[in-house]
Amino acid sequence: MPRLNITATRCEALFVSELQHSQRPNAEQVRAAVVRTVRTHGVQNCVAQVAQEFGDHPDTAVARMRWARETVAAAYTNRVRGWSTRTTICPKAAAALPPAKAA
Repeated sequence: MPRLNITATRCEALFVSELQHSQRPNAEQVRAAVVRTVRTHGVQNCVAQVAQEFGDHPDTAVARMRWARETVAAAYTNRVRGWSTRTTICPKAAAALPPAKAA
C-alpha cells in the first residue's frame, strides 16, 4: 500500500473544492475546505476528480493546480500553531496531542 503524501492530498482536495482563486480565501478557509472536501469525497475520489479535470480541461487544470499548491503551502506553514488535521478529522486524537505552545 502506498504511503499517503499529506501535502499532495491537501492540494488535490483544494483543487476539487468549491473555493476559487477569485475568492482570495484565507488560511483558515483553505484548511476548512480541505478537511470538508476530504470528508465529503474521500482521498481516492479527489485524485480521480483531479485526473478527470486534467484530461478534460488541461489548460485550466494546470493553473488551478498551481494555485492549489501555492495556497496549500501558505495555509500550512510552520507558523500555524495549535491546528492539526488530525484533531479536525478525528477529535478524539486531540487528547493524545501535547498542548499547543503560545506563539
